[in-house]
Amino acid sequence: MPKNRNEINDIYKWDLTTIFKNDNEYDLEFNNVKNRINDIDIYKTTLMNDSKSLFNGLELIYDISKRIEKLYTYSSLLHDQDTSDTKNQERLGKIETLYNEFSKKVSFVDPMLLKYDKSVIDDYLKEEPKLNKYKRNLDEIFRYKSHTLNENEEKMLSTLNQVLGKCEETYSLLVDADLKFGNIKNENNEEVELTDSNYALFRISNDRRVRHDAFNKLYEVYSNFKNTISSTLQTQILTEYALGQIRNYNSSIEASLFKDEVDVSIYKNLIDTVSCNLKPLHKYYDEKRKMLNLDELHMYDIYAKVINESSKEYSFDEAKKIVIDALSILGEDYIKNLNKAFDEKWIDIYPNVGKRGGAYSGGSYETNPFVLLNYQGTLNDVSTLAHELGHSMHSYYSRLNNDYPDADYKIFVAEVASTVNELLLAHYMLEHSKDKNEKLSILNELLELYKGTLYRQTMFAEFELKTHELVESGNVLTNEVLCDIYYNLNKKYYGDSVVSDDLIKYEWMKVPHFYYNFYVYKYATGISAATHIVKGILSGSKEAKENYLKFLTLGGSLPPIEELKVAGVDLTKSEVIISAVEAFEDTLNDFINLYNE
Repeated sequence: MPKNRNEINDIYKWDLTTIFKNDNEYDLEFNNVKNRINDIDIYKTTLMNDSKSLFNGLELIYDISKRIEKLYTYSSLLHDQDTSDTKNQERLGKIETLYNEFSKKVSFVDPMLLKYDKSVIDDYLKEEPKLNKYKRNLDEIFRYKSHTLNENEEKMLSTLNQVLGKCEETYSLLVDADLKFGNIKNENNEEVELTDSNYALFRISNDRRVRHDAFNKLYEVYSNFKNTISSTLQTQILTEYALGQIRNYNSSIEASLFKDEVDVSIYKNLIDTVSCNLKPLHKYYDEKRKMLNLDELHMYDIYAKVINESSKEYSFDEAKKIVIDALSILGEDYIKNLNKAFDEKWIDIYPNVGKRGGAYSGGSYETNPFVLLNYQGTLNDVSTLAHELGHSMHSYYSRLNNDYPDADYKIFVAEVASTVNELLLAHYMLEHSKDKNEKLSILNELLELYKGTLYRQTMFAEFELKTHELVESGNVLTNEVLCDIYYNLNKKYYGDSVVSDDLIKYEWMKVPHFYYNFYVYKYATGISAATHIVKGILSGSKEAKENYLKFLTLGGSLPPIEELKVAGVDLTKSEVIISAVEAFEDTLNDFINLYNE
């Protein structure tokens, strides 16, 4: 059982006094910012009077934005360290309300700017050199010009947004709250309730009967709601397509990728490259069948464990040392700044009653990049520490080297630095471990990472693309159509090594990411980019290391595809994706050889 927060020594908690010394200081800043928001009103008529007015207006708006982010960081971190604290809940609610007020106040800016030709802004940039601080942001606004409607039309769409975004909410309420899966018998032949969350435990059971029963029960229940869930997904896709047409995009995928400055060809290149390199995945499942001593590997067998995972426990001090040693390959400056995370108490380490679950890295331009953990000493916890510190170091270097407007990197590259750290840690531990079971566990985690991130997410991405293309061609996505698409993709990706049981055709119904509008492909491109970078670093290439460290400093100063090119990663080509395929295959061969020793 986790301890109460006051029972945990302060040395294991993050230090939020580096943001605000106390609540009084926070309240004073909150009230100052709240009052200052009203100063924005003057620029509703004067923002474009001349270059100085534009600069002064943007300075005010971005300064308030920066200060609100600092307030929000403090509020959200306090809330997450104890979600049951009503004072924390209230504080978070108030800053969210303030942010909404600010968003309404600045909503005039983009429409006002877009009334002018871009040449006017270019002239202002020449007249007032200080405006260049906002050049990338101004360019970004005008990049959307052909996809921005007039003021009345934008208001109408804004009014409809709440309605248009209801599909995901309806789906979520159905599968998370209303669906009941009944009971199954566990390994001890005891009747227990099956839920969508504990299914993950049953599917890795050593008892094949339990795996089979859980699989059948879960998807039989989903199949009973095939018409409802098909309707919510089709409506979601129709909505995305309609909004894309209204905003003058050629397709809903183009509309989605536009915000990340990513061409559709990169998405399709990922699918084409992975589709042409499925043999290692098929080999993986064939080897898994042999290791499990099965005549046939069914869909309910694919998550079964083939090894007893390492039970070795790592104290936090051990984890800290391992991570620092593993990342030392990135150089003295990186390690010097990485040590700040420990020395300056960026990390909230252990679970406590009321603490938010999972792990993340968060912060703002004027704060440290704080890390929330729920550390319990497993191998996965060590990997999570490295992963979250990857995010934090990316944020640290981005904010250190850029003015506030360019400090945040786009979500497209967000998982690269964290995965680089994860991979460097795994390679370091494999090289230094003397324990066969520990090595097998590390290799197994790597296999699961590539299998779940490269292959599975690409399969999901292909499903998304096919369903959207069908809708945009005038077809109706009945439950039969959706199930057929998914089932055929399942057979393609899993190959002859796995029996594609009929019920697997309903699996698409339990994937919430299909409501996130072409999001999942970023997982696959992210691990591909990270693998390519790590391959260069581990080869001893000084250039590869320096290019990667340069990438970490770029923030949002360049389009994400161009930032990755700085790191030596060109996602317009297949080589980067293939490097991830090769890494998966090499890991599989190492696992097989060690397993058979």
